[in-house]
Amino acid sequence: MKFNLTLLSASLVVMTAGYAADAPKPAASVLKADSFRHYVETFNSHDDELYKNIYPNSAAWDFLKDNIPLLDCPDEDIQRTYYFRWWTYRKHLKKTPAGFIVDEFLPNVGWAGKYNSISCAAGHHIYEGRWLRDPKFLDDYACFWFRGGGDPRNYSFWAADSMWARSLVTGDTGLAINLLPDLIRNYEGWEKSRRDPNGLFWQEDGADGMEVSIGGSGYRATINSYQYGDALAIARIAELAGKPDIAGAYRAKAATLKQLVQDRLWDKDAEFFKVLPRGNVGKLADVREQHGLTPWYFNMVDAQFNVAWKQLMDPKGFYAPYGPTTAEQRHPKFQLAYSNHECQWNGPSWPYATSVTLTGLANLLNGPPQKIIGPNDYCEVLKIYTKSHQLKLDDGQVVPWIDENLNPNNGDWLSRTRLKAWKNGTWDAGKGGKERGKDYNHSTYCDLVISGLIGLRPQPDNNVVVNPLVPPTWDWFCLDQVPYHGRLLTILWDKTGQHYGKGKGLRVFADGKEIATSGKIGRVTGTL
Repeated sequence: MKFNLTLLSASLVVMTAGYAADAPKPAASVLKADSFRHYVETFNSHDDELYKNIYPNSAAWDFLKDNIPLLDCPDEDIQRTYYFRWWTYRKHLKKTPAGFIVDEFLPNVGWAGKYNSISCAAGHHIYEGRWLRDPKFLDDYACFWFRGGGDPRNYSFWAADSMWARSLVTGDTGLAINLLPDLIRNYEGWEKSRRDPNGLFWQEDGADGMEVSIGGSGYRATINSYQYGDALAIARIAELAGKPDIAGAYRAKAATLKQLVQDRLWDKDAEFFKVLPRGNVGKLADVREQHGLTPWYFNMVDAQFNVAWKQLMDPKGFYAPYGPTTAEQRHPKFQLAYSNHECQWNGPSWPYATSVTLTGLANLLNGPPQKIIGPNDYCEVLKIYTKSHQLKLDDGQVVPWIDENLNPNNGDWLSRTRLKAWKNGTWDAGKGGKERGKDYNHSTYCDLVISGLIGLRPQPDNNVVVNPLVPPTWDWFCLDQVPYHGRLLTILWDKTGQHYGKGKGLRVFADGKEIATSGKIGRVTGTL
């Protein structure tokens, strides 16, 4: 079946225009946008703007104040990094003949697809960008992957899940339903190319975006978790589209994958999900790798497997000053190499993986009670991740920074150091251009703050669920002007009631009307 892209684009313009016209405008907000303008001005002043898309630095503040939720909190590092990551995200909004897309690298790289698009981190792009007030960017981006020339299977990509996750924020399922035939064909394409008769999906580690891994290629928790998430999302979208047969079939696919992952990829002795090489060997890789925590990103596995999370805070596992590490540090092949391939997943810390891990941890902490890991651990790993967002310049000045991968012991941006030292001039050309990894759009941060730390848990109905994971030492915080189901939410905590003047406790407002309150930090629910 062929789709008329011109007609689709026209219909989306109408949909977008209608949505934007109906969307509430910021009114009596608690926070004032101009209070945070200085962050953007400082970022601009430090920036060597080598590459520009449609919103250059000169337009950054106007774009951000019109589109992003505002954050006020007592942790200056988290607050600054929150605005920094939105500042870098808008750099990657690119206007193309197929509409807006979100790119990963600012310079053109040889392994990208049409318009420098790469599907590897597209799920992260959608989870992060779902909190923008203007829907046109991700409306276009979603269509691009299936009807605008994108290649959604060049790398692993949880396409249906991320689009469903976005609809939970917007409250608008029209686009997801419109794309349902494409999402089904995409899933079928994965089944044809990457699923073996044993029912498991396989993937090369490089096509997972995880080159030079210790566990290598094969049946990986990554691709099988992504396919589980996509199957469940397709089922949910199909139910809304009035297609119960499709919904039932895809729920069955999800259930089968869940059982296969638990049965075949779990190492009972190591208490962790591992890579199973293809073939008849049947022996799991001998290494725990951080991507073994991916199933929790999709709420995929049963409670008895939660023991895997012990590795996150274990210094012999993944815990490190600038971690988490991508492989357990006790393994003999763990290394931090400044030679050969610049993008190695055998030890360095990758923001991509940290984003998956923290999203999965927030899901776990919002589920049934368990004693393996707690909210303080979430805060600690988020703080470590926050601390990694920096670079010391040649003149000694420290500036906010996001790049490809890090040395987990000292915070050095490892691939950047490697590329600068390359003898064949690739810093300027052959490996993607000067400062290839600068402002790298390969992970989330703002979504981790909104849905994890502040705890806005998107729902498919009119309920608003908030469950903050903030440190107990915080006496106040506010997340304001959050677009949610066509409304603007304010979430604040004020221990004394004096900081914001809205009363004591945890309070949630929709368009200025209070819908939930509690005298202590904890889960609260309101109704729009």
